[in-house]
Amino acid sequence: MTDALTLVSLLLVAAAATAAVAVRDPARQALVLAVLGFALAVLFTVFQAPDVGLSQLAVGSALTPLLILLSVRKVRRRGQRKGGRR
Repeated sequence: MTDALTLVSLLLVAAAATAAVAVRDPARQALVLAVLGFALAVLFTVFQAPDVGLSQLAVGSALTPLLILLSVRKVRRRGQRKGGRR
């Protein structure tokens, strides 16, 4: 059972990482990065490192994508303001 769970977790991480690289839009990349962070948290838990899994869940699934989304939003707003002045 644990071998199957490990294999599924590894495949989920590989699929999410591939999707994060393949997506071009930064806002969508942040959402895929959140999924990747969650998949890594599951993988760490399967490998019996729940403390690392919880840290990954907090940082990789929540904070990092949130900061990326806020940064993308701020940059797009600046671009729209400068574009309207021309």
